[in-house]
Amino acid sequence: MLRPHTTVVLAMSADGKIADFERSPARFGSPADKTHLETQIAKADGVLFGAGTLRAYGTTLRVTDPDLLQQRQQHGKASQPVQIVCSRTGQLNAEYPFFKQPVPRWLLTTSTGAAPWYKSSAFERILTVTLKESRLDWVSAMELLSDAGLRRIVIAGGGDLVASLLSVHAIDELWLTVCPLLLGGSSAPSPVEGRGFPADLAPRLELLSSEAIAHEVFLHYRIKRTVHS
Repeated sequence: MLRPHTTVVLAMSADGKIADFERSPARFGSPADKTHLETQIAKADGVLFGAGTLRAYGTTLRVTDPDLLQQRQQHGKASQPVQIVCSRTGQLNAEYPFFKQPVPRWLLTTSTGAAPWYKSSAFERILTVTLKESRLDWVSAMELLSDAGLRRIVIAGGGDLVASLLSVHAIDELWLTVCPLLLGGSSAPSPVEGRGFPADLAPRLELLSSEAIAHEVFLHYRIKRTVHS
């Protein structure tokens, strides 16, 4: 599969939840975690996130640090990476503050989901794929993103999106920030949702680095590749 290099960047509670049971916006990360997220975004050509993540926050994180903006300029990149919303239905509220942020916006959806947006200026580009087992066809989607010139993508949630990409071996790295709180709740989302993986088929990780900053731990993993990936 021809595709961009992908890095998941998520903050989670010490018990592995990325939001509480009400799926409220997860704002429990420290300023150090926000800086870390912005640094990873600044390295990317695009940021990919699900419709649920957009509905929860209403906005996206822009690169604002002057040093990071300068680094992007030195590497010949636009000031902001492309913000790519993925949605099977395309049912998004055009009143979200996201649509007023000064960032390039793309929509990844189906032909049905794209229809309401073609006459709108909300998205600079609309990419369409078919559904495969009720999910977007992520093999085709990754090829489209690659053909569009995106070489590095940050995956910013949610758990269903991460699970879908893992299922087609389309994730390379993960940055997980472990934050000092316990959220609990059987319905609270985790970094990987979906149906889950049997233990013998579960993706395996290689720890590249770990760092404790104040009360948070920053973990950097690489997905171990197997012969079928």
